[in-house]
Order: sequence, then structure tokens, then C-alpha cells
Amino acid sequence: MISLNRSSFLNKTGISGSCGSFSGAQRRRSASVRVVASSSNGRAGDRNAAVLVENTLKEMREGSAVIADVDSKPMVGGGVQDVYGEDTATEDQFVTPWSVSVASGYSLLRDPHHNKGLAFTERERDAHFLRGLLPPTVASQELQVKKMMHNIRQYQVPLQKYMAMMDLQERNEKLFYKLLIDNVEELLPIVYTPTVGEACQKYGSIFMRPQGLFISLKEKGKILEVLRNWPEKNIQVIVVTDGERILGLGDLGCQGMGIPVGKLSLYTALGGVRPSACLPITIDVGTNNEKLLNDEFYIGLRQRRATGQEYAELLHEFMTAVKQNYGEKVLIQFEDFANHNAFDLLAKYGTTHLVFNDDIQGTASVVLAGLVAAQKLVGGTLADHRVLFLGAGEAGTGIAELIALEISKQTNAPPEETRKKIWLVDSKGLIVSSRKESLQHFKKPWAHEHEPIRELVDAVKAIKPTVLIGTSGVGRTFTKEVIEAMASINERPIILALSNPTSQSECTADEAYRWSKGRAIFASGSPFAPVEYEGKVFVPGQANNAYIFPGFGLGLLMSGAIRVHDDMLLAASEALAAQVTQENFDKGLIYPPFTNIREISAQIAAKVACKAYELGLASRLPQPIDMVKCAESCMYSPAYRSYR
Repeated sequence: MISLNRSSFLNKTGISGSCGSFSGAQRRRSASVRVVASSSNGRAGDRNAAVLVENTLKEMREGSAVIADVDSKPMVGGGVQDVYGEDTATEDQFVTPWSVSVASGYSLLRDPHHNKGLAFTERERDAHFLRGLLPPTVASQELQVKKMMHNIRQYQVPLQKYMAMMDLQERNEKLFYKLLIDNVEELLPIVYTPTVGEACQKYGSIFMRPQGLFISLKEKGKILEVLRNWPEKNIQVIVVTDGERILGLGDLGCQGMGIPVGKLSLYTALGGVRPSACLPITIDVGTNNEKLLNDEFYIGLRQRRATGQEYAELLHEFMTAVKQNYGEKVLIQFEDFANHNAFDLLAKYGTTHLVFNDDIQGTASVVLAGLVAAQKLVGGTLADHRVLFLGAGEAGTGIAELIALEISKQTNAPPEETRKKIWLVDSKGLIVSSRKESLQHFKKPWAHEHEPIRELVDAVKAIKPTVLIGTSGVGRTFTKEVIEAMASINERPIILALSNPTSQSECTADEAYRWSKGRAIFASGSPFAPVEYEGKVFVPGQANNAYIFPGFGLGLLMSGAIRVHDDMLLAASEALAAQVTQENFDKGLIYPPFTNIREISAQIAAKVACKAYELGLASRLPQPIDMVKCAESCMYSPAYRSYR
């Protein structure tokens, strides 16, 4: 496809001059070229320019077009002829940015959606004018995967591996996803947590090419136009952040873009959603991070964060524009918003849009799945447990609410009653009823009758929980005294240190197993290596949201769901818990390995879709008979396609 971005280019430069840059091979090829000209002066200009270019190309094919002679005299900027007018223009003059792209030859090798590198066959190299542009060897995709993994393993620094993966994604999309799918356990910590946290911290320095849309306060009133600038039109999933609470790292402003990019990579690799249907977005309303504001390499707005009405108006315009541009069934996933905005956005738009907050709902679903699975190791039911949280933000309260709903479902007791089995500790101590007046609204349901307690270890001794969950974002807060107290109360204490990245984890796997004398059932948010204790090897599980959100999103898409319901989250949790095998339990795992994550995602998608149909929230009719097969058939494949 040839694209001339302004029809005025034809008037100012002259079509014969532009055609002079075509080689003989390109002229022969032009018979199959579709020509589009865009104009800011209305559609009439577009049509006229398109007709003019089509007629000229027709003349070229018939040999009657006059082609400008190539002037061998070098111009200011180098090259044989300045047909674009850039080199001859002074710095204060406007030039027209335009591009020519044909799905053949050199441009095909620069198209990440279609590039196959050395995997182009001999026939494809002839048909698409690739002779001489590639070395003579033809390599299979499997050999390319082997080579890339060899290269990536040479890097000692995780951030270098991350940058290598992002560079591959920009060069060869299918090879990127093939690599990630085939080596998911090794590469997941690179493209996602914990490495993505460091990537966000240094995003301004490592930024090379935009991988999504940046919508800032400068675009207020024009967000619909900004969305239309994105080249892909059939968007099904949007992951959006405002960068205020990136993992456990705090306010990273515009540099939080690494999170939506990473999440959507997993939507494709683990959930099978087409890459072209995914759109990462960062809402830039400024940052309160002084270090970033003073960093010359910072890429975002250099101002303090907008709040209140200004913030709400920008987000409302964004949500309205998304629905207007992409329709009712586009999934909008909120990611790493601060507590005060996360709950408000979910409450405000949950009844009007298909929205999902992974920090609140995704984390809750994956943790609940772990607890349901853990009953096979400790016996009893979920209703038999007492749960204590360190951290009462969006993750902690989201998990707590879903646990309460699951217990309510199992016992038929009202949620108000089942919440009494769950206690939370925040920065001021145990959340109790005497603090209720000063609590944020999302903490109030967890304020139970009890005397105030300041320290976590004292809360453990008083509440006597069977489950201890960390969502505080503060590292090393599950001290030796805390773990030993849990072990003294329970034969098999369940300890989940969920904060990310690794540096913010409440404790390490080694600490949990050693301080509990090998009796803890442990899982963490970021991965830890296996631990050997007294001759036995313990394999720590990872309560990773990547188990849930890719399959959950696929289930919403395949059913055409128009809203997210809590029962869908419960269905996803139960589906994940059912995937844990006896072999996994024997190792102390409460989550299945990631090696067969696509099969797990298909099971989750099927259960979520079934629940959407059951609740009357599905719009894709008729309902498929075999939901699992339907989910598997919907999944994107990164295998190379043959070209005509």
C-alpha cells in the first residue's frame, strides 16, 4: 500500500518527481498496489489525489508516464535527489511527512506483522522481491526460536533481556509470541513482573518506539481524534493506566506505559487474543514524583498530578470516546491506578462499560483460586479459615471481598456475616470498629469489633489466622517473629507474600520455609527459586495475575459479554483451582505450572463465558455447545503463514 499523507504533496512536488524514486522492480509491482491519499481538506481532495495517482501509475504500467531524470548531484542531506523537499527546505519551513509502504521487498522486512526474517521460502523471496535483501539461508521458525533464546540467555541483566524482547516484538511479531509461548516460564518474569517494574522506572531512558497511545491533558477535548490515530480499528481489549501506583514502586507517571504493553503481550501469548485487537494506553495527568520531574529524560508531562474535577473530566471523556469509537463490547482493563481512583472508576463505569480492574478483581480471583486449591492440602472448607491481611488497599480489600463472596456461596450465609472471618491490617494497625469514622469507604466493611492492635505480630497472636496474605507493597514485613507465630498456631500455615516486584515481597520463599520449619504452604506475587530445607526441595508457587486475566478476557470476548459480574470472577477462580494436579500438590504447589497456561486459559475462558450466558450478559448467539473447543479455536496462533 502506498500512502501519501497530504494531497498537497502532489501539487507542490509533482507526481513525476515522486515516481522518479521508484525502481524498475517497484514499477513492475505497482499493478497490485492500492493507493490512498489523505487530506486535511476533506474527502474530495482525497478522491482527486487518489484518482490522479492511480492514473499516473496506470500510465507507468503502460510505459507512457514521464519519469523524472535522476540527478546524480548530491543534495544537502545526501542522496541522489531530494524528491521530498526536506533537504532544500530551511529549518523554519514546513515539510510534508509522508511514507511509501508496499507489502513486498525491503518494506516487508520492516513490517513486524508480516516479517518472517530468514524463514521466507525461496518462492516467497522471488514473489515478494526479497532476493539480495536476505542471506541465502532459509531457516525454520523453530530454529529462529532456538537462536533467539540462545542470544537472550547471553544477557546477564534482566533489563537487557527485556529490551531484547521488546526489540524483537517491534521486528517480528509472530516470532516474539512464538518465543514467549514456547518458553513462558523462563520469559514471563522478563516481559512481566518483576523486570517490567525496572523497565518502567527507566522507561524514559530505554524508550525507542511508541508501543501504544499516550493521552495527556494536552489532548483534552480531542481524545476521540487521538483514538482514531491508532492504525488498528478492530480493538477488543484496552489496558489503561495513569501510572500513579505502578506495582509496589509508586508514582511513575507516563513511564507506567510498560505495564499496559506487558499485560497485552500476555493477553496474546497466554490468552490467545489477536495482537492487532489489543491497545495499550497511558493517561498522563502529570506526576508527583519529584525525581521524574527533574529527570531530563522523563517523557511525560512535567507538572504535578491533576486531581478532582479536571481528572474526572479527562477520564470521562476517555471512557465515552472509547465506547463511541470501539463499541459496547470493548474490554477496558484498569491497571495500577491509585486506590482512591481505582475503586471510584470501577464503581462509576462498571454499570455502563465492560470494565475490569486487574489489581482489585484479577488479584482477588487468582488468590481465591490458590486458597480453594489449598484445601486439598489442609483439609476442611474455605469457611473454616480465618484470614489476616497486611495491606488494605485495592488488592487487599478486593481479595477479601471475593473470599467473603465465595464463603457466602458455599454456606448460604450473607456476605455481611462471612466478612467477619477476614481481618485487615493497614499502616495504622488492625482495622477495628473504633477507627471506622476515619477510614476510607472501601475499608469500612472490614472494621470489626476488637481492641486496637498496632503491630502485625500482635495481630497474628490475637486473631490466630490460618491464612496470612501480604498486599502491603512493603518488603520484608513478614518477619521471623510473624512467620514463627503463624507456625505455632497452624500445622500448615498458608502464607501468601503477594507484593511486587521481588524487592517489595513481604518475605522470600526461603524465609517462609525456613522460619516455619518447612511447614508453610507458600506462594508469592513474583517468582522465587526452589528452596532446599533439611533435605527436601520446596517449589514455591506464584500467585500471578497472569493465570487469570488472559483467560478471563478471552471468555468475555468469545461470549460477547457486555458487563463483568462477580460470579464470573468466582467461576474463573474455581476453573483455575481445578487445574492443580496431585503431582503439583505433592510438591506443595497450590497453582499449576505455567507450561500449559494456554490450556488453563481455555478452561477459564470456557467457565467465564458459560457464566456470562447463564447471567444473560452474553450477546454472541447461539451459545457454543463445547465452550473449551470454542475457546481453543478462538486463540491466535503465532505460526508463520505462507504468502502468495
